[in-house]
Amino acid sequence: MDHSPNRTEPKRRGRRAGGEDTRAALLQAAREVFVERGFEGATVRSIASRAGVDAAMVNHWFGSKEGLFAKAVLQLPIDPNTLVERLLDGPPELIGERIVRNFVTIWDATGGGQFAAMVRSITSQEQVAEVLRQFFVQTLLRRVIAHLGSSDAELRATLTASQIFGMGIVRYVVRIEPFASADVDTVVRAIAPNLQRYLTGDIS
Repeated sequence: MDHSPNRTEPKRRGRRAGGEDTRAALLQAAREVFVERGFEGATVRSIASRAGVDAAMVNHWFGSKEGLFAKAVLQLPIDPNTLVERLLDGPPELIGERIVRNFVTIWDATGGGQFAAMVRSITSQEQVAEVLRQFFVQTLLRRVIAHLGSSDAELRATLTASQIFGMGIVRYVVRIEPFASADVDTVVRAIAPNLQRYLTGDIS
């Protein structure tokens, strides 16, 4: 048998190992599958299969399908399930404040770059826009409104989304002053009351 140190071992075939290359492969596969199938249609198994890894790697690296979506498409530094818990942790009459504060704080941390990148994705691909609509309205905001027990959940969710996205576009994309450079507390005081009405108040 040849024990020469120059002997080349055959390359392994099959699934990837669980390193950083696996994480990168999952992110790329997730972007493709979410766009092709939408948030609801994409499964952990289909994403893992596209990446050539075991489905358990999704939970290992991202915690859940929602967590993978947050990193791959939204580029958020936080798992959406954790974000929902934060939003619901407190008096219902202050949830408008918590939503504004959480989103502004998350996006401010990168100078609005993550939000701007998300908007560019929406404007360049209709499929991405549909995926984001599914996620923000159906998966995130509907969960919040269902917990609050408010009527007209679909309308409230879309009104809330319009406020969040409008706030982000003015602050991070168009950068209209003085709103673009206002401190977080000023933004919360200005936006939260209207958002609160969308969530729990009279919208008739």
